[in-house]
Amino acid sequence: MSQNEARYTVRSLIVTAIVTAVATVVMLEASGKIDHSDNKDHVPVGDFQAIHVTPDEPFRMSPKASELHAACENGFLAIAADVDPSFRGILVDYKNRGVRCSRPTPTAPPVPEVEESGSNG
Repeated sequence: MSQNEARYTVRSLIVTAIVTAVATVVMLEASGKIDHSDNKDHVPVGDFQAIHVTPDEPFRMSPKASELHAACENGFLAIAADVDPSFRGILVDYKNRGVRCSRPTPTAPPVPEVEESGSNG
């Protein structure tokens, strides 16, 4: 390989790519093109999975507890952060239906309707 072909080293190309990416993010941030939303109403609290538990089969779960806790809100299960209790959300299924805290009985009064956030009246 001649001296004319080896103009740039691999290290200089990698450094150039990293500097370009950082400069792009800084410029987008400075010009206000990156939107940081402070509205907690439309941010999912988390992504959850249900584990089917049977008496004869053990299930695997992390021994470390999450930083969330559950509470009953207007008859529905709510998940809240331990560090910020105001950051909470109602647990819903894949069709956006609320998960009840307990099984309803036929003689129980109906669960009150929950207003959707973001409605203007």
